[in-house]
Amino acid sequence: MQTYVCLLRWTHKGLEDIKDSPSRLNAARKSFESAGVTMKAFFMVMGQYDIVAVMEAKDDDSMAKAMLTVAKKGAIQSETMRAFTESEYRKIVSSL
Repeated sequence: MQTYVCLLRWTHKGLEDIKDSPSRLNAARKSFESAGVTMKAFFMVMGQYDIVAVMEAKDDDSMAKAMLTVAKKGAIQSETMRAFTESEYRKIVSSL
């Protein structure tokens, strides 16, 4: 499984219905799980982003499809980054 860090911002639509955000999170979790993506951690944060989520998926395609499925509902905008574990990092660097 590959790890991803998702930086999320609520859209205007998402903020208008902010009280529905917990139920949207529950629905997103189920949508991710049905796509084979696991939300390992969720944080509401202050600053440039509103939410940081740590996700796991088998590959980039699965992650992209899962995130687009959730984002197309209009409550969030996302920026998703592939994250490398320490062991992956060490393997990459040692091969240089």
